[in-house]
Amino acid sequence: MSSEKKSPTHRPLAANRRALHEYFVLERCEAGVALTGTEVKSCRAGRIQLKEGFVEFRSGPGRNQEAWLVGVHISPYSHGPRDNPPPARDRKLLLGSREIDRLAGRAQAKGFTVVPLAAYLKGDRVKVEIALVQGKKLHDKRETERGKELDREAARAMAGERD
Repeated sequence: MSSEKKSPTHRPLAANRRALHEYFVLERCEAGVALTGTEVKSCRAGRIQLKEGFVEFRSGPGRNQEAWLVGVHISPYSHGPRDNPPPARDRKLLLGSREIDRLAGRAQAKGFTVVPLAAYLKGDRVKVEIALVQGKKLHDKRETERGKELDREAARAMAGERD
């Protein structure tokens, strides 16, 4: 038997593909999310939507800052109690204080923001991949699409040569 640890499984729950189209991704990191029990069950069922989400930095107790996930929709759990939490409530992100300070400092710059890219299960925990991003201009989006199209054509040509 080997003494190597198995890496925890990552089961994707949701992806924010629109963010990759709208922004240049500069830096990625993983954050836990403070959820209620019924929200976790709803996430496991894949009823989470990241499309309009972003991260907001607020002052917490003392001089500390806190990171909050805003605009993410988690549908109410169908078998939950009547007092399910609201679907679009703000949820606290679980990050270290140094990481929060670093992201908040970089997000202060003009044109930068922090958005969720993906939600997934890591073991039994719901994690969110967040990224520091910069908005794309229209010509940048066109250039990205042009590059993708050229890659697709090259892949088709390579597949045609193999046949």
